[in-house]
Amino acid sequence: MSQLLSGKTAVITGSAQGIGLAIAERFVAEGARVVLADLNAEQVMAAAAGLGDDSVARGVACDVTSGDDVERLIASAVDAFGAVDVMVNNAGITRDATMRKMTEDQFDQVIAVHLKGTWHGTRTAAAHMRERRSGSIINLSSISGKVGLMGQTNYSAAKAGIVGLSKAAAKEVAYLGVRVNAIQPGLIRTAMTEAMPERIWEQKMTEIPMARAGEPSEIAGVATFLASDLSSYMTGTVLEVTGGRHM
Repeated sequence: MSQLLSGKTAVITGSAQGIGLAIAERFVAEGARVVLADLNAEQVMAAAAGLGDDSVARGVACDVTSGDDVERLIASAVDAFGAVDVMVNNAGITRDATMRKMTEDQFDQVIAVHLKGTWHGTRTAAAHMRERRSGSIINLSSISGKVGLMGQTNYSAAKAGIVGLSKAAAKEVAYLGVRVNAIQPGLIRTAMTEAMPERIWEQKMTEIPMARAGEPSEIAGVATFLASDLSSYMTGTVLEVTGGRHM
C-alpha cells in the first residue's frame, strides 16, 4: 500500500509531546519529512531524534506568539527539505479559571498562543504555499470552541476564533490551491487532560456517547486525512473528533 504523504514536508507546532507528537509520528509513518516545533528546545530536539535522523525529522525551538520565530521556522523547513506542503498549527496552553478569578494575563496568554499563534502559522505557511499553488494547513481548534466550557472563557474564545480564522483564510487562498481546515478534538488522553481532577474527568466521560476518551493517534489519523490528497476537495471545514460528545 502506498504511503499517503510520500514526498511531502510537514511543519507541526507544539509537537514535543501529546497530540502534536502523535501527528508527527503518523506523518513520518506515511512517508513525510517533518519539522517539529516547540517552545521547549531540548524536548523538541529529543522528540525529533526519536522519529529518525535529520533526513526525516528535525526539531526547532519556536515561540508561536512571535511572527519572526514562525517565519524562521518555515524558512528552516524550506532550507532543510525544499518546501512546506503541510502546516499543522497545534501549539496550545491552558490557563483555566472562572471568569471572576481569571487574570487579564491568563486571558492574554491563551489568546496569544492559540489564536495569534495559529494566525502566524497560517499566514506564514500560506505565503509560502501560494507561490507553489498547493498546500494543506490544519488548525487545531477544540470542542470547547463549539460549546464553550466553564472555566475556559479564554480557551473557548481562542478555539472558536481558530474556526473563524480558518474559514476566512480558506476563502482567501482556495483559488491558489491552498486548503485550510480545522479539527475539533474532544476529550483526548494527554498529559494536559490527565492533570484534571478525577471528578471533572468522570463528569466529561458521561457526556461521551462512545463512553471513552480519545487517543492522540485518533487525532493524528484525521490530520493525516486532511494533509493528504484524500481530502483534496475540502477546505474551510471543521472536523469534530469527539466520540460523539456535544454533537
